[in-house]
Amino acid sequence: MSAGAGMPLAEALRVLRAARRDTDVVIAAMGAAREWVKLSDHPLDWIFVPSSMGQATSLGLGMALAQPDRRVIVLNGDGGMLMNLGSLVTITAQAPANLVTLLFDNGVYEVTGAQPTPSTPAGRAGGDAVDFAGLARASGFRSVYRLETLEAWTGRVAEVLEARGPTFAVLDVTAMPNAGGPRSPGPAPERARRFMAALGNRSS
Repeated sequence: MSAGAGMPLAEALRVLRAARRDTDVVIAAMGAAREWVKLSDHPLDWIFVPSSMGQATSLGLGMALAQPDRRVIVLNGDGGMLMNLGSLVTITAQAPANLVTLLFDNGVYEVTGAQPTPSTPAGRAGGDAVDFAGLARASGFRSVYRLETLEAWTGRVAEVLEARGPTFAVLDVTAMPNAGGPRSPGPAPERARRFMAALGNRSS
């Protein structure tokens, strides 16, 4: 997508928060983590900070395999996805039905200065664009969606989350200039203990 198009990221995440089940694990990275932590303090949230950029999908896969009775929702950015495209094939090789990857595509490396990503026309010599939904389909994802407006996302969020996975949905979002990077909501060991306790509570 081109920078400037799409829905506001915070509004897109509010739609997800309203649709999320209490038993869902949500793994958020980079810009999505920055905004998600403002909206949710659920014990099954994992704010992936500090993180290795691009690893949210791999963490989500491991979590989905380890917790097959829970839905695992990964909030990833287009820049992070480009860092680890190979994870798409690894995910579909394992085919966890409970894994949902939401790709928030704003067309830029927002955290480092809003440089165009090499998936956008502005970042490619040929002026074309990379089709993330097409990549997901070619990688073998069972359910693939592309949502370009907040209205479309609001109307289909339940369908996306309830689809038999692995599921991949691309949401076009607007970039947030000067928004900065995500900050950890607290010491990692303490957050890890809280998260592990929540995973062990089957009624959470």
